[in-house]
Amino acid sequence: MFQRNDTVFMPSVLRLTGIPGLEPVQAWIGIPFCAMYVLALFGNSLLLVAIKSERSLHEPMCLFLAMLGATDVMLSTCILPKMLGIFWFHSPEIDFDACLFQMWLIHSFQCIESGVLLAMALDRYVAICDPLRHAAIFTPQLVTRIGVAVTLRAALLVAPCLILIKCRLKHYRTTVVSHSYCEHMAVVKLAAEDVRINKIYGLFVAFIVLGFDIIFITLSYIRIFVTVFSLPQREARLKAFNTCVAHICVFLEFYLLAFFSFFTHRFGFHIPPYVHILLSNLYLLVPPLLNPVVYGVKTKQIRDRVSRMFHSVGAS
Repeated sequence: MFQRNDTVFMPSVLRLTGIPGLEPVQAWIGIPFCAMYVLALFGNSLLLVAIKSERSLHEPMCLFLAMLGATDVMLSTCILPKMLGIFWFHSPEIDFDACLFQMWLIHSFQCIESGVLLAMALDRYVAICDPLRHAAIFTPQLVTRIGVAVTLRAALLVAPCLILIKCRLKHYRTTVVSHSYCEHMAVVKLAAEDVRINKIYGLFVAFIVLGFDIIFITLSYIRIFVTVFSLPQREARLKAFNTCVAHICVFLEFYLLAFFSFFTHRFGFHIPPYVHILLSNLYLLVPPLLNPVVYGVKTKQIRDRVSRMFHSVGAS
């Protein structure tokens, strides 16, 4: 590591501050964060076991739900251990390359989650608007290809963010990252060079992923609602609508938190930094906690399978 003109040349180690402004109470904040992580890990693992062990749940919607659960577990695992290391054990240092790798994982899993939500919306669109062709369209092969496609899309779109940082940004004003994890803009702002290309590409990825997915999810549900409300029987309308309620809740929960986090970071100049950081943390921790609860409550087959699992454990 070499210094020149009050800058650091290609630092090997960065320091994460945690939640700026709330350092005295970070240890206490870590307790609910840890509880959220443990519950999310338990809930999503239970969901994955239930789907894997019940053949009747090997349908496209449940397979997409399994992808969502696995993504949620990986996403929260990317940030929580290091975050708790900062909060509880005063271990803020992280290797520069490890920081970039964490950044790639976090933003890739965010993109994957958005892609899976889009796939779930399209699945509901075909199931309600063209039910006779649903089984022929959403085959196991197509579900597998969609899973591979959303993963590759995320990995390939996020990778240039790391390449731009590694190859273009050599001098850094400071090595202190004002965040609890390696978020793209928090790291880019440390650089002493022109970072406009990095910022523009970050916005481009956010627009391509979130913008594209939200537009198509919204269009799918507009078409679904038109179809549902045109059904002649009230019972049929309620049944069709109930199959979408869980996905709508998860969709709103993920994207509303994403927008709150995005806009406070970009335009909330008068909002205290700790509010920005807390929103970012909740954006990554709340969906993994709530998603298995929402689907466990709203999906009868999953609820019944989980009940049987607990009953068999209790009987043994």
